[in-house]
Amino acid sequence: MKYTVVERQLKEVGKRISRYKDELAIADEQLNHLQDEATDARMRSLVSETAIADQDRREVGQQVESMNRHYQYLISEIKNLEERQDQLLEKISKATAGREL
Repeated sequence: MKYTVVERQLKEVGKRISRYKDELAIADEQLNHLQDEATDARMRSLVSETAIADQDRREVGQQVESMNRHYQYLISEIKNLEERQDQLLEKISKATAGREL
């Protein structure tokens, strides 16, 4: 594989990692907020013992689960991209070492 192709791929992977990390920071804030909201909804459900409060608790719980799945997906994608980045860096390193010999 040509050095310029690998270099271009490396830049693209770096950009994707950066975007995913930005998105992860946002997802972390949203997840924390939703978890706080879920705690409040559980308390309201326990205190009021109404069907509406229980429905609110379930809905917020589903939102927390959904955001948690998204958060875990982002972590997984970042890990995969970082592994790809390492592979590309290794290719560049080998290509550079081969030229110096």
